[in-house]
Amino acid sequence: MAAPSRRTIARQLESLADFSDPSPALEQYLTPPEIAAHVCHLAGLQGDLDRPVLDLGTGTGMLAVGATLAGGDRVAGIDVDRDALAVARANARRIDGASGIDWIQGDVARHPFSSAGVTVVSNPPFGAQRGNRHADRRFLETARSIAAVSYTIHNAGSQSFVESFAADEGGTVTHAFRAPFPIERRFEFHTEASETLEAEVFRIEWSRFEPPA
Repeated sequence: MAAPSRRTIARQLESLADFSDPSPALEQYLTPPEIAAHVCHLAGLQGDLDRPVLDLGTGTGMLAVGATLAGGDRVAGIDVDRDALAVARANARRIDGASGIDWIQGDVARHPFSSAGVTVVSNPPFGAQRGNRHADRRFLETARSIAAVSYTIHNAGSQSFVESFAADEGGTVTHAFRAPFPIERRFEFHTEASETLEAEVFRIEWSRFEPPA
């Protein structure tokens, strides 16, 4: 069966619910369906969904569900927030074929996974909040330790950091693209009803793992 188009995936992801009570400390923003669809569709085209897929900091489950829609049949999402995982589980029930996703409560930096050569997808915190600077680095460090390939979404201006980190850790950035990241007003420090940030998305191949046979 042919994989669904990027637009078809995005349309299905648009039905997923947002966080019920988002945490500013965890920088809980809904991953835009268009970005999630782009990431997961690209992962399918690259053959990266043939491996087990792990969504680090899954939040509402947007990327985990997207990976399933794009053809992944071994998908798991991990998040430290129990309430977010409840939303993710409910979201998976909205989508035909997404009921097989495994949901795990845990800290991305102290994860329970062995080095298995998985495909990682993630929309980590951008590190915009006080005390949360470089939060995205922890996600890259975990991806480096367990992933054959990783896809991560970062704030604009992150390319030099991501490329340098990958090079230092034996990885190679194979794809990089920019995408609009719309954010609705949800926290007291937001002054506009909505705004659109510029995000950067990266695919990294980690050389310590062999590609699947």
